[in-house]
Amino acid sequence: MQRGSFSAMDVKGASDIEHMSPTSGLQHELWPLDEIDPSKAKFPCCLVWTPLPVVSWLAPFIGHVGICREDGTILDFAGSGFVNVDDLAFGPVARCLQLDREQLLMQCCFPPNLAGHTCKHGYMHTKYGTAITWDDALQSSKSHFEHKTYNLFTCNSHSFVANCLNRLCYRGSMSWNMVNVAALILFKGHWINWKSIIRSFFSFAVVLCLGIFFVGWPFLIGLFSLSFLFMGWFLMGTYCAKSLLEC
Repeated sequence: MQRGSFSAMDVKGASDIEHMSPTSGLQHELWPLDEIDPSKAKFPCCLVWTPLPVVSWLAPFIGHVGICREDGTILDFAGSGFVNVDDLAFGPVARCLQLDREQLLMQCCFPPNLAGHTCKHGYMHTKYGTAITWDDALQSSKSHFEHKTYNLFTCNSHSFVANCLNRLCYRGSMSWNMVNVAALILFKGHWINWKSIIRSFFSFAVVLCLGIFFVGWPFLIGLFSLSFLFMGWFLMGTYCAKSLLEC
């Protein structure tokens, strides 16, 4: 071949590289995840949930939530300036939901560099805090929440998970908050086993029975009123007065 000449194969290869989409190369970087292993508390790319002491005794739909790295390590915002690593701070995982990493490539992007966003939320995503891998997003949120004050009603574990999902732009959305994170794990999460179901509802059932036995039906009315107050607070703070729950 003469110097300076190009074969048809060279031209075709160069054209393929030029027209390769940013996400096509990234598809190969998503290595297979390990299996979920509750015995070792490993839940790769999962949301995980456990009941909260006292609070879940009165409102069993309220609990503590965390998010997991690609190797299955659990991260959860468990106290002021403290993001717990390796397990949930308030007990073993009762429910889990494995998230689909492919959603990040189909509806957003893991850019090859911090200025390489191509999704519709590109500017907002970069301003919010971009991430180039799943674990990178979780680490950024972890660093952010290590300077936050924990409050069950305004800045809690759901806030941390929502922050992670927004950095990931999961499902092409940057509107994750306490309410839709709670709804996601509540309606789509899977129980680990039958013991998890008992552990999650046993205390509530005991409190309910004792309350009705000693107080009567007014206790039941009060208990449900408390649940509606919880729901009303989070719904109002999330969608009507967002400054209340900024975290």
